[in-house]
Amino acid sequence: MDKKDMLYEGKAKRVYKTEDKDVFIVEYKDDATAFNGIKKGTITGKGIINNKMSALMFKMLEENGIPTHFVELINDRESLVKGVEILPLEVIVRNIAAGSFSKRYGVEEGILLPFPTVEFSYKNDDLGDPLINDSHALALGLATEEQIELIKTYALKINQLMQKYFLERNIKLIDFKLEFGLFKGEVILADEISPDTCRFWDKDTNEKLDKDRFRRDLGNVEDAYQEIMNRLNK
Repeated sequence: MDKKDMLYEGKAKRVYKTEDKDVFIVEYKDDATAFNGIKKGTITGKGIINNKMSALMFKMLEENGIPTHFVELINDRESLVKGVEILPLEVIVRNIAAGSFSKRYGVEEGILLPFPTVEFSYKNDDLGDPLINDSHALALGLATEEQIELIKTYALKINQLMQKYFLERNIKLIDFKLEFGLFKGEVILADEISPDTCRFWDKDTNEKLDKDRFRRDLGNVEDAYQEIMNRLNK
C-alpha cells in the first residue's frame, strides 16, 4: 500500500494516509522526549524496536480477544494500521509503585500494589495531560459511560495478558500507558506498546529496561531497549 500525504507527526511517530481512507501507515522515529517535551533527545534504533515490539504485542493481544488497530508490519520502521479516531484519554495501568504514582502519593518505588490500578489522564499537551476521573471524562465529553467501562475492562485484561507474557521472559511489568480509539464505532486499542510506553524491570535485579533510563539519565538506553527485544525474540 502506497504512502500518501503525512496526516500527523507526533513526538515518536509520523502517520501517513494511504489510498484506503480506513488504513494509515505509522512510521516510528528515534526521537525521544520526556516531561511533556521539555527533555528531548535521540535513542538510536528505538523506532525499529518499538515498531517490531508493538506488532508482536498487538498480535498476541488480538489472539486473546483484544481488538487493536494493527493490520500488518510493513518494514523495520513502518506498520499498517486502521484509521482510528483517538479518544483523548491516556489510560495508565499500574502493578507496582513507580514514577508519578510514587511522587504524587508518597509511595516508595518498587512497592507491589494490592491490586492493579487504572488511571485516566486527559490527553492534552497544552494542559500537561492532567489526571482525571470517570466523571471528569464524562463531563468533558471525552468518552461515553459505556466506552469508559469497556476501556477499563480491556485495560485490566491487557494487563493480565502482558504480565504473564513478560514474566515468562524474566521481565516485571511495572506500569504502562494505553490509548484507545474508535474504528467504525468500535472501541479498539491503538498507539503502541513499547519501552516508551511501559515500565519494564528485570525480574531478578530490578534493573530498569525502559524509557526511564532516558528520563533519569541512567545511561545505556539503547542497550536496555535492545535487551527487551532480545528477550521477546527468544
